[in-house]
Amino acid sequence: MSSAKPAFSRVLLKLSGEALMGNQGFGIDPDVATQVARDIAEVQALGVQTACVIGGGNIFRGVKASAKGMDRATADYMGMLATVINALALQDALEKIDVVTRVVSAIEMRAVAEPFIRRRAIRHLEKGRVVIFAAGTGNPYFTTDTAAALRAKEIAADAIFKATKVDGIYTADPMKDPTATRYDRISYLNVLEQGLKVMDSTAITLCMDNHLPIMVFNLRTPGNLKRAVLGEPVGSLVTA
Repeated sequence: MSSAKPAFSRVLLKLSGEALMGNQGFGIDPDVATQVARDIAEVQALGVQTACVIGGGNIFRGVKASAKGMDRATADYMGMLATVINALALQDALEKIDVVTRVVSAIEMRAVAEPFIRRRAIRHLEKGRVVIFAAGTGNPYFTTDTAAALRAKEIAADAIFKATKVDGIYTADPMKDPTATRYDRISYLNVLEQGLKVMDSTAITLCMDNHLPIMVFNLRTPGNLKRAVLGEPVGSLVTA
């Protein structure tokens, strides 16, 4: 174990469903799930309590389906079920490397996950278990970004770690604009005013109102999550 001391004692990791897809066009890449699990295990080994919120975009996107004419609420519930599939895949990857994990769902389905009970979820964290929050907030019209902000506050996390494909927040999409520059730090208001696609506006506002910092970092570099938790500058920090 390293002698470095973590900068945080309890964190919430926000993963997109696409993160589990790897380079496939759809579904879950077991190798990617294993790598994410290893990164989470490294953080657990530091004694940092770790929770996750996972999206479902690799399986089903409610917003996309509603744009094509499906009822938005129905499409969103389908998206929530997709997040449960991802949560179970991540749980499996974590438990294969001996990290005790609980999937906690906002929609009751006792055969596969525990229902979300705030105090029980906190107790799991205190006992050193990774808690994966599935099914978003349990409500349509809210994204899993908003679910991450909500759950992070409910469990009194020190920060949200938002895993992406790039190493932080840029002035423009660095994949499309080579002149885009990276922010080391940026305020919530600037993120909202500039329309930067960090998290959706509801999530950013919730974090702003409750003084919850967001660290945006590249998940594709193994070990980045541990470095971020140790307080190393591996991404962009959103604060007041």
